[in-house]
Amino acid sequence: MEPHWKRFGPLDNIPVQGSRRLCVDHRLGPIAVFRMADDSVFALVDECPHKQGPLSEGIISGNTVTCPLHNWVIDLASGTAQAPDEGSTSALPVRVVDGQVYVGLPMTAEQAA
Repeated sequence: MEPHWKRFGPLDNIPVQGSRRLCVDHRLGPIAVFRMADDSVFALVDECPHKQGPLSEGIISGNTVTCPLHNWVIDLASGTAQAPDEGSTSALPVRVVDGQVYVGLPMTAEQAA
């Protein structure tokens, strides 16, 4: 099923090697949108799988983010914790169109109808 695309805003509003938090009225909760040095963009539900630390406040290295609470390293593309840690947070599709960032949210039953 095609996701519901939510406009996040201009890519330039996200710092390079940084993130911004998107709060939407949605069952997923806050979403962290990350911008890499090459302007690629990733989106994760903003909760570490360990103790729900805010990944949007973590340190980005390569294509991973380190949770600020207990140093779990999370892959930005998949949301999966790196070994030896186990668990994952939801990774969401993201795209940039004409300098605007869009995050793909799962459709609700009402949107799918």
